[in-house]
Amino acid sequence: MSTRASHTSRAITEAASVEAAPVSLCAREPHVPADRLVAEMVPPPRFDSVRFDTYIPDPNQPSQTDAVKALSSFAEGLGGAHATGAGKRPALSRWFAKKPAAPTGPRGIYLDGGYGVGKTHLLASLWHATPAEPGLKAFGTFVELTNLVGALGFQQTVQTLSGHRLLCIDEFELDDPGDTVLVSSLLSRLVEAGVALAATSNTLPGKLGEGRFAAADFLREIQGLSAHFRPLRIDGEDYRHRGLPEAPAPYSEEQVTKAAYATPGSSLDDFPHLLDHLAKVHPSRYGALTDGLSAVCLTDVQAVPDQSTALRLVVLADRLYDREVPVLASGLPFDRLFSEEMLKGGYRKKYFRAISRLTALARDAKGLVEQ
Repeated sequence: MSTRASHTSRAITEAASVEAAPVSLCAREPHVPADRLVAEMVPPPRFDSVRFDTYIPDPNQPSQTDAVKALSSFAEGLGGAHATGAGKRPALSRWFAKKPAAPTGPRGIYLDGGYGVGKTHLLASLWHATPAEPGLKAFGTFVELTNLVGALGFQQTVQTLSGHRLLCIDEFELDDPGDTVLVSSLLSRLVEAGVALAATSNTLPGKLGEGRFAAADFLREIQGLSAHFRPLRIDGEDYRHRGLPEAPAPYSEEQVTKAAYATPGSSLDDFPHLLDHLAKVHPSRYGALTDGLSAVCLTDVQAVPDQSTALRLVVLADRLYDREVPVLASGLPFDRLFSEEMLKGGYRKKYFRAISRLTALARDAKGLVEQ
């Protein structure tokens, strides 16, 4: 047995005598019923308590202050109509009900900004500020919305969401033409039903604009819906690195293993094995995959081998970040997960977002290691 393996084995034995063994994500294969997909269309746990007044605008970026004012006004204008409870009527009666009067002003707002400027914070704040009960508002990522259509079917999804007052879509995907057309068709039907929309997005493959997403790309791709959206630009640097220390360097395998056994509710997995397991679980279930975890511990972090694997890891990073699950790791630092070619390609903003979020979670995990 190697010296490293011996040390790791001893750490496991010592820790196991005190704490229960951590779970393995590779042993989990969650099944998520369709009704859970609908019920979970609310801001994720990380954004449960965010509000406009908890967003701290960068004083050097006046567009951030302007965005708060514009979104607050937009929320105030969403009172009435479905907010009175129309969405609670049976689906068929909602379907044949008289359409609400056409509202004044745009029915959608698009937050146009780079990763880490607080777009999700603002989108969630809009959801919280909109004067309607939670059952009449929906919040989800583009992937979660397409998964909902897959689970319910197009017509049932229209009926389910048409009684809502507001639909917030985070990270609108513009890199899959088929899904873009599908969701654009869905949003057209929802706008006809009087549902207000708000969205953020990534960028198209090959669109290598620096630091921010392209409103022109978004509005062109949704074509007939573009007139319903008011672009709202938000400039700034990634807030997760504003004035914060550098992410901690990876720990040793022994430190990660020992921390996993000493932390109730943690998971412990070999990183390459976890990447293999993600290929067997639909990304719509990655949230359920992380249910109940207090920390994720990973050994032997390596560069991601291919783009399909990388995109799955991006989704997992998003779900962990949403749920504020610290990530403790050995091996390569997270800024070396993706190849230079990946970071220059069409999905690069996704990869930079994943690096940013995993770095923040690694910083959160620092306290798990005994000093």
